Formats: sequence, C-alpha cells, structure tokens
Amino acid sequence: MTSAFTNAKRQIDDVADLLMAEYPDRKLFKKAVEKLKRPQRVLRKSLSLRMDSGKIGSFISYRSQHNDARGPFKGGIRFHPQVSEDEVKALSTWMSIKCATVGIPYGGGKGGIIIDPKLLSETELQRLCYAYAEFLTPYIGPWKDVPAPDVNTGGREMAWMLEAYERKIGYHAPATFTGKPIELGGSLGREEATGQGGFYVLNEYLKTKKLKNKKTSIAVQGFGNVGFWFAKLAKKAGYKVIAVSDSSGGVYNPKGLDVEKVMIHKEKTGSVLGLYNELTNDELLTINVDILVPAALENAINKENVKNVKAKVILEMANGPTTPEAEEILLSKKVDILPDVLCNAGGVTVSYFEWVQNLHGYRWTKEHVNEELEGILEKAFTEIDNLVKIKKISYRKAAYLMAVKRIIDAMILRGRV
Repeated sequence: MTSAFTNAKRQIDDVADLLMAEYPDRKLFKKAVEKLKRPQRVLRKSLSLRMDSGKIGSFISYRSQHNDARGPFKGGIRFHPQVSEDEVKALSTWMSIKCATVGIPYGGGKGGIIIDPKLLSETELQRLCYAYAEFLTPYIGPWKDVPAPDVNTGGREMAWMLEAYERKIGYHAPATFTGKPIELGGSLGREEATGQGGFYVLNEYLKTKKLKNKKTSIAVQGFGNVGFWFAKLAKKAGYKVIAVSDSSGGVYNPKGLDVEKVMIHKEKTGSVLGLYNELTNDELLTINVDILVPAALENAINKENVKNVKAKVILEMANGPTTPEAEEILLSKKVDILPDVLCNAGGVTVSYFEWVQNLHGYRWTKEHVNEELEGILEKAFTEIDNLVKIKKISYRKAAYLMAVKRIIDAMILRGRV
C-alpha cells in the first residue's frame, strides 16, 4: 500500500497544475511547490525511560514541523505502536493544508512515540510525557510550535507535558499546548469540537443539495471521541445513524441506533458489540447508506474495498481515510467526498480558540466557542463549494487549491522562495 506521506505529496501535485496559471513566475511557483512537499524539520530521538521494575526502556519519538509560513506549527501527539516518521510527515503536511483551508494562522506539525500506552503504568506514562516534552522544549512554544492531543493522548498527557516544559523554561506558558484540562486553561467545547465541526460541514452540504435530515442515513466507522460526537449530534438533529463500529466490529439497525445507549454499552463492556445486529468494519464500509463517515485511521477506503462502497457521500472524519486510487474510482461513480482537511478541522479550530484565550488570559463561553466554530466552517465550506461549482473539480481539489495557494502566497511574500 502507498505510504501516507507519498499520498500527501501526490495531493499537492494534483492541484499544482491547476494553480500554475495564476503565477507569472512559473519557476518560482515550482520551487515553492517542491518546498511545500518537504517538512522544514523532522525531529527524532530515542527516549530513555526508567520503568517501575528499575529497568531502562527505550522509545523512539518524532516531531515533524512542516511549514510555518502562515504561523506557528500546530498539531497533535500520538502514542501508538504504528507511529512512524512517514506517518508524522504526512500528518504534519495535512495539518498545514487543514489550517490554511479554514483560514486559521498556523502551519502543520505532528508528533508521536512508538508505544502502546496500555503497556505502561500511569507513573511510567507520566515519565514518558515528561521526557518527550523536555526533548521538544527548544523547538516548541506559543509562537513556535503548539502541540495538542491525538491518538491515545488527551488532557492528562498535555498537563504533564506542560508541566515539564514550564519547569524547563522557568515561567508559565499555557499557550504552548492545547487540548489541556479546563483547570489549566483548556477551552470549553474542545471535547466535542472535531465531531461538532464535521456535523456543521454535513449541515452545510445538505443545504446545498436541498436534502432533509430525517431522510438521510449515516454509517460511522470509528466510535472514539470524534465518531461518537459526530454520531450523537447527527442523531439529535434528526439524521438516521444506522451503523457504528469500533476496533472490535460494528452494530447495525436500519431503523436507526440509539447512539448514547451504544456509548454507555461500550464504556461498560469495552466494545459496541452486543446491542444490535453485528457486522465487521469492512462490512460497515459497504452497507447501502447515504453518508459514510470513516472516523478511524488512514487508508480505510482503498483500492481493495472501494468497488463495494455503496454510499452516495463520503464525509472524512479520520485523517487520510481514502487513498488517491480509491478516490479516483469513487469520483468516477459521482460520489462526493467531503475531505478530512475540512471535515475534521473543528478540533484544530477550537485548539486555535484555546491558544487565543491563553494568550489573552481570558475564557470564552461554550456558546461563543460553538458560534465562532460554526462561522469559520460555514465560511470555509462555502468558499470550497463555490470553487467546486466554478472549476468543476472535486471537494478535495477545491480545498487543496485554496489551501496550497494560501501557503505558497505566504512563502512568496516572506521571500522564502
């Protein structure tokens, strides 16, 4: 299977030809495109950690800082056995595109440690967070690089990393990390932000197609924070959520699921299985549904399974869930793909709000957070939808066209190329 970073670079190349006519100096433009396809810096370190047993463990860690022409690097930190340099480079590239798509003043970053955190005790995990933050300290800060939670990390880990960072620098700097607990300057509305953002995009899309909520069926692959909040908000608004799945498999009811009941069951048993008709993750991707929402990991829809996908619309809540090969096949079948760089941008947008609140030493109400989020995503969707109609291109190409132009213009204005 093609690497995630190769996919990310290919997506930039796909819009470069469409953009070239807008730049009189083609040599300069090509130079900027090549620069955009490479992270500015990739940090790598083997972190030594004293385990509870007294032995020393060694864990490979990364941080990719992609492009800061539009503002500080921004992006999550994931703890997962499959973290790799290729993955963090891809995700940092997508984060640059995502921030430019919704018009927030950041470039992309992404970090990770190769570890299954379930294998560590809480004290070992805390020491690992301290070690990673200490390693990153010279390279991060409110105006340099602002990390956040990602897969298998959350407010607790950000609190530990903030503590280690502030010890090193000797003063408070809460705007260095986002996704923090509310008590340490986290933003209200952050927990549901990514799902909420995708829900706003869904609403805007259906308005343009003049479709009704109650007649629209949805299947969600991935029932973590993002998938749950998206499904919960969609159900509350009258959409028919007919299937959800987690790593153990999925549940299906053509009449609609009780989303909150499924989550309560999952919290009790560790799985969504056991309440409704069951199906595998692969089967969920191929059920007959209006909106398919891949909200798990990369490359879920690929050339092996794409021919069996029956959904009319793909709304991407995971990062990179549709491979370029699969996308070509779906577009040829007139399936609309609402891209990850728009649909899951709610998380980074509310992280931006958290950063703004920390820099001002002031807290917004949850209502204000959601109002601002809805405004930003409505504007971004409208700009993308207009490009789709004018240029007769896909939603992803429209998003990339807009984002790549914004980043390249910033690079040219700074004299970086």
